[in-house]
Amino acid sequence: MTAAVPEELTEYPLSVLLTPPAALDAPADFDAFWRETFAEFGTGDVAWEVTETLDSTSSHRVERILFASSTGERAVAWLALPHGPVSRGRVVGHGYGGRTEPALDGLPADTAAIFPVAPGQEVNPPGRFPALSARHVLAGIGRRDTYSHRFSAADLWRAATVLLDAAPDAAGALDYLGGSFGGGMGALALPWDHRFRRASLDVPSFGHFPIRLSRRCTGSGEAVRQHLRRHPEVRPVLDYFDAAIAASRIRIPVHVGAAVVDPSVDPRGQFAVYHALAGPKRLTVRGSGHLEGPIEELSDELFRQGTEDFFALSRIDQE
Repeated sequence: MTAAVPEELTEYPLSVLLTPPAALDAPADFDAFWRETFAEFGTGDVAWEVTETLDSTSSHRVERILFASSTGERAVAWLALPHGPVSRGRVVGHGYGGRTEPALDGLPADTAAIFPVAPGQEVNPPGRFPALSARHVLAGIGRRDTYSHRFSAADLWRAATVLLDAAPDAAGALDYLGGSFGGGMGALALPWDHRFRRASLDVPSFGHFPIRLSRRCTGSGEAVRQHLRRHPEVRPVLDYFDAAIAASRIRIPVHVGAAVVDPSVDPRGQFAVYHALAGPKRLTVRGSGHLEGPIEELSDELFRQGTEDFFALSRIDQE
C-alpha cells in the first residue's frame, strides 16, 4: 500500500505551474497606499551608526550597524563595503527567522551590500513585533497600516538609503536580492522605489493569497490560514500585501526562482509572482524549496549562479 503524500509536499506538473493563474483584482487604492507608505518611510535621511567592526574578507570590510527602523525602533544590519572601487550596490533580504550574520559568499568584489534584519526578527532587540514567524506574520494584521509586513517592506527602502549613504557610488546600479520571506517583501517594496535597477526573488512568499490560503503548509502561511478561520474579517487586509499583485507593478528586470515542491510556500504562489511581473524577467525552475538534502543544495547553487549571471547581463543591457 502506497503511503499518502502529505498535502504540503504535493508536486505540481510543470505545465500547471507554467500556466498563469487568473489575474487578481487589486484593491482600488493599492497603489495609493504603497506610494503613501513610501513617502512616509522611504524618503529622506536615515540615521545609522556602526556598532562593531568585523573581520574583513579579501574583498570587503564588514561592519555591524544599527539604523532607524520604520517602526521607530532601531534595527540591526551588516554593511559590506569593498576595499576597492564600488560599481554596484545590493540590498539583501532574508527568510523568516531573521539572520545572525551577513551572507558574504559570492559577493562580487565591486559590490557594496547591506544585510538588514526585518523589524522584530532575530537578532533585533525585542520591540513592536514578535520574532517567531507564526506570530510575526499575524502581528498587526487587523489593519493595513499596522501590519508587520508594511514595516518589513519599508525597512528595505531604509536599508537602501543607508547603503547609498555609505557607498554613494552604488547609486544607479542598485540590486535587490531576497528569498522566501525576503522574496515576498522585495516584491512589495520594489514597485515604489525607483533606485533599484534589477532584482532576484527566490521562492518568494505571499504570492496570490487565494492560492496561498487554499491548502495546508508548514510555513507562516498556515498561521494565517488558521487565523482567518477565526477572524475572516481581516481577509481584505491581505490583498494589500499580496506579492503577486505587487509584482504586476514591477517593471525592472527580475530573476525568480520557483520550486515545483515546497512544503512552506505553495509553488503555485511562487510561480504566480513570476507570471505577474510586468517587466523583463527570467525564471529558474528549482527542484525543491524549503527542504534539506542534495536536491535543495543543488537548487540553491544553480539559483545563486543564475542570479549573478542575471545581474551581470542586466548591467550590460543598461550601460
